[in-house]
Amino acid sequence: MKDKLRIFSGSSCPELAAQIAERLGVQLGKIKLSQFKSGETYVHYEESIRNMDVFLVQSLSHPINEMFVQLLVMIDAAKRASARTINIIVPYYGYARQERKSAPREPISAKMVADVLTTVGAHRVITIDLHASAIQGFFNIPVDHLTALDLISGYLKTKKIEDAVVVSPDAGRASMAEKLANRLDSPFAMMIKKRPAHNESVITHVIGNVEGKTPIIIEDLIDTGTTIINVVESLKERGAKEVIVCATHGLFSGAALQRLDHPYIRELVVTDSISLPPGHLDRLTVLSVSPMLAHAVRIIMEGGSIATLFSDAGI
Repeated sequence: MKDKLRIFSGSSCPELAAQIAERLGVQLGKIKLSQFKSGETYVHYEESIRNMDVFLVQSLSHPINEMFVQLLVMIDAAKRASARTINIIVPYYGYARQERKSAPREPISAKMVADVLTTVGAHRVITIDLHASAIQGFFNIPVDHLTALDLISGYLKTKKIEDAVVVSPDAGRASMAEKLANRLDSPFAMMIKKRPAHNESVITHVIGNVEGKTPIIIEDLIDTGTTIINVVESLKERGAKEVIVCATHGLFSGAALQRLDHPYIRELVVTDSISLPPGHLDRLTVLSVSPMLAHAVRIIMEGGSIATLFSDAGI
């Protein structure tokens, strides 16, 4: 496997790429990434990748448009360097929240991203906890859709949380919250909210009992933190204890980390699918997805079922 495997990192999550390579027992590939004075992206593979199975690690995180274009140029350069296969590991798939039209004359940007990645030359996509699972269908190439649910639930089990209740912050996360509740053998509650504008939400109802319990909020991503704070304060108004917030992707745009330094939040749990800035909150716990991604690469190279990565193959 190692003879034909090459792993390269984009600029978005070099630490994660290095951990994946280390777990697979290979050196991280040598690549030069830079920009011209005009802002154009330049990529040069500094080793031969002819007839190699290349894996490119790049989250579509901030600055998302720059990271997206960089990934496209990396794919194109790999194709022109005669790579045998070009597999892109995109732990966080940006633009995923624009997966459908909610008003006339809007784009479906998640489909556009899929089209461009495929057209440029990607042969396979490996990603984690898409905002909407249906995005897999936007691609005409294989998509390995992984989940951090087992990672998060395994960590929470070690905490031995008393009187826990898993809370879905909206109907869209209900399936994920229900699975987490089953893993933790805990009750389940759901918030009903409406969105007057992007990154804004208003909680209208809570379905389920949260009084006197420790809520565990499960989300796919946290962006500005405004929605989470609304959920946390709404739970507290209904008699809940301090909240544990869990999410796969910590975007933490703007002043999100300061906003989430909230007296009602006991702990904030995310993964390293997106590189986090130094000096983050003491109450922030970061779990690594590198073991799961390295195992997925090994399965792709040697054969087998990706479903073996999950305790529930139906995820």
